[in-house]
Amino acid sequence: MPRVFTQTFGVVAAFIEREGKFLLVKEKHPGLDFGKWNHPAGWIDLGEDPVAAVRRETREETGYLFEPTDLLGVYSLAKKYKAAEHGGALPHGIKLVFLGRLGEKVSEPMADEISATRWFSAEEIEKLDSSELRDADIKIMLREYLAGRRYPLDSVHHSIQE
Repeated sequence: MPRVFTQTFGVVAAFIEREGKFLLVKEKHPGLDFGKWNHPAGWIDLGEDPVAAVRRETREETGYLFEPTDLLGVYSLAKKYKAAEHGGALPHGIKLVFLGRLGEKVSEPMADEISATRWFSAEEIEKLDSSELRDADIKIMLREYLAGRRYPLDSVHHSIQE
C-alpha cells in the first residue's frame, strides 16, 4: 500500500535496552534517511493493534521477538526537511514508543529495509548528530527512559468497530 503524507499517520517503535546499551537499526530505504540510525519502528497497518504492530516491526527490523511491557510515551514529529521528498506534503508521524523484553532471534532483519543492527551506549547516542541519527526525538526518548518514565501498557487501547 502506498504511503500518504497529507495527514498524520501512526507509527510504533521499540526502545530496547539491555545491560545499559540500546538497540538501533541502520536504515536502508533510499532517500534522506538512508544510512541513519533509528530505533526499530514502522507504520501501523490499517486496523492493526499497535501492540501487535510493535512486535511485528521489531521482528522485521531486528530479527528478534519483542514483548512490550510498558509505553514510554507518545511522540509527535513533523519533518519539514522531508516535505520536498514527498511532493510538498509534510510527513507528520504520531509515534507510540514501547518498552519491553527482547526475546530470541528468529530471523535476520529485512534486507531491503535494514543494513545493520547495533547496540549503543547512552553516551554514544547523545553524540550522534542529524547526519547519523534519523530522528532527534530518539535523544528525548533516551533521556525520558533514563529518568524512569513509564506508562502502563494497558493505557493503549485498540478496537475495531463493526
